[in-house]
Amino acid sequence: MQGVQLGARFSIATNRLKYCGPADAEPALYRAIVDGEDLTAAASALSQFEALEPYLSALAAKHGRGPFDRDVVEAYWIGNELLDDFTREDFRGLLDALTKRGLPRSVAKKLADHLPQRPLPHHMFHVSFVGVGAVTGHVETTLENMESCRPSWARVARKGARTITVEKPSLVLRSGRLDLSAPAQSEVEYDPAFLPGLKADDVVAMHWGWPALILEPGQVRNLQEYTERSLASANEALASLRTA
Repeated sequence: MQGVQLGARFSIATNRLKYCGPADAEPALYRAIVDGEDLTAAASALSQFEALEPYLSALAAKHGRGPFDRDVVEAYWIGNELLDDFTREDFRGLLDALTKRGLPRSVAKKLADHLPQRPLPHHMFHVSFVGVGAVTGHVETTLENMESCRPSWARVARKGARTITVEKPSLVLRSGRLDLSAPAQSEVEYDPAFLPGLKADDVVAMHWGWPALILEPGQVRNLQEYTERSLASANEALASLRTA
């Protein structure tokens, strides 16, 4: 799977909801995912996603790679070692890039003044620190929306023709800190063309209620690890913001 296809898998749900990216992006994203076609058009569309492009570009520049190299896209959505040496100065530059895509400068300055020691250019950290909807203004920053927006792992408990029952933890607030709950089950729709061969006990990545990808065991471990690290860093920063 190429980086463009991986990025499309996580991005198509928000485009369908009209939260991110160009209004006409869905057909190219779908063909990239299902048929491996229109990759150039899909990459062009993904480059116009307001918050996505600055993160991919920052990671690519940091490591001398292309923004749609597979490991760059995987770092942002799932997590890998490309995130490990990102510095506070790097993240300040990223915040500046986000202001060019819609993040209010007053918000960017406040965030830059309260960066944790280890900011991560991972979507979980973006959701929990910068804020879901903070760049586009299309989504209210609520705990429910943060849970929907974070890339999460979910075990498939049962599979139907067009729905699956998944078991996953959810984002909660405990004593002013973001945390994850015990796993609970829910039923969601899925597209068999997206996930051929899906079976019970597979682990899928979820984004805005949409099963985007069957995760390999190493990807499950990485998503869990970088989610925990993102939450720890976000909680450090949020504590600093509360006392400012």
